[in-house]
Amino acid sequence: MKSSVAIIILVLSIFSCKSPEARKPILKKSGSFLKESADRNIELNQAEGERILEILSILPDSSYQSSESGFWYRYINKVEQDTIQPEFGDLVEYNMSIRNLDSSLIYSEKEMGSRRYVMDKEELFTGLREGLKLMKPEETVIFYFPSQKAYGYYGDERRIGTNQPIICEVTLNSIFKNETD
Repeated sequence: MKSSVAIIILVLSIFSCKSPEARKPILKKSGSFLKESADRNIELNQAEGERILEILSILPDSSYQSSESGFWYRYINKVEQDTIQPEFGDLVEYNMSIRNLDSSLIYSEKEMGSRRYVMDKEELFTGLREGLKLMKPEETVIFYFPSQKAYGYYGDERRIGTNQPIICEVTLNSIFKNETD
């Protein structure tokens, strides 16, 4: 009887020292959600781009340009002389208004007020950050931003909705060069 108890204790001690086994997941996830989301975003961006191009084609002065970054713009006041453009760390002062693609006013220039922005060092939506780099002091440009380059999925949580393309009229008042670099 003592030997059988000793054998049982020996067997239990051998099996109790076994390292824990990893459990298999109950639910397997695939990358299909991310792929579907990316596909939806591509379709949305193409549809918004087509709508913007349609609007630009019916403008009386349809001399617009497309940027490498995926938005369109046209000059209202273009400075022809060779002057400075903003670079990393420069402080810019600008005024702007925001409209939807139906040209309904979302934010007036008066509501927005004069704004200051340190290039690439502060938060600003992607399209405007890239658009300001194209401008010279005293120029006024109208930008046509698809939602991906504007406020995207979240909007501005006030008046600009989810996935809403916008039109921004921006006047660059001045550039203060960064002298610290």
